[in-house]
Amino acid sequence: MAQVISPDDIDFAAYMDLTEAEQKVKPAATWRQMFMDHLTGKLPKPEGAKLPWSKAENLVRFGKGEVSLWIGINGHGKSRLLSQVMLSLCAQGYKVCNASFEMKPFKSIEYMAWQFLDTRAPTPDEGQRFMDWTDGKLWLYDQQGTVNPKTVIAVIRYCARELGVTHFVVDNLIKCVRSDEDYEGQKTFVDNLTTVARDEQIHIHLVHHSRKTPDEFNPPRKMDSLGAGSIVNLVDNMLVVWRNKRKEDDRAKGKEPEEMTPDALLLCEKNRHGDWEGRISLWFHHRSTQFIGHPRDVAQALAAYPITLAKISAATMANRRPAASYFCT
Repeated sequence: MAQVISPDDIDFAAYMDLTEAEQKVKPAATWRQMFMDHLTGKLPKPEGAKLPWSKAENLVRFGKGEVSLWIGINGHGKSRLLSQVMLSLCAQGYKVCNASFEMKPFKSIEYMAWQFLDTRAPTPDEGQRFMDWTDGKLWLYDQQGTVNPKTVIAVIRYCARELGVTHFVVDNLIKCVRSDEDYEGQKTFVDNLTTVARDEQIHIHLVHHSRKTPDEFNPPRKMDSLGAGSIVNLVDNMLVVWRNKRKEDDRAKGKEPEEMTPDALLLCEKNRHGDWEGRISLWFHHRSTQFIGHPRDVAQALAAYPITLAKISAATMANRRPAASYFCT
């Protein structure tokens, strides 16, 4: 089952030191094959982990030694979408650790179970099956509130070296610095994240808030990251999660929106190792609390987790209410 990592149980001091400089000095021949492939025009296949939606799997990839910045307005679904991404990473065979400094591990597990099992009211048997599925795939770091940034780096290094974790989620940046105005602290921390990601060949997903805007009807853009703008230059990818408040307001006023009007957008504002930047339309599946790639494509919400449908009885599925293609908390 999902394992919880606590600072009370593990001494992270041994993992706080940076990689020795001599380990980074390598002969030029290390890059021989890469250079020859470049000269001969061999284009490598897309590498790295995929997003959960088939329409986006080759648009953005999460490779080794990289840092992805996920931003969005408060309440726009960053953590909920990231929990779905984490499940997808586990399903792809990656080992994942979630360090949420705002949410206790139990709550994170509950949200993931809803998404995995396609219900907000799983039975004990279903819950046990989900926990069994997470075994050897998912870890959670148990510490809430402000955290020492050096400790975060040490935890990442520990997870990479001792547990074989390949994707680490830090939720969120502000909990790792003195305040949202600590620009130098933000820059230093993100710079250290990029270093440990390269050294340990791990992908780090960093959650951050966007600046306050006059309204929430327009998605934040690249330079709307809260605090130090320089952190955008340091990361490899930047993704923006935006919730379509205008659609929700129209629905509340009795106006039925067009079916193809998305409930949310995932915008790629930076893709250092890829050619694509753009937006991915998403719809909210109420029953599972997943984001899906098409309003009618409910099956796609479960496609990333093939074990789910096999484990849930047909009778149980038949008794569950249909999906709704709008946000609901």
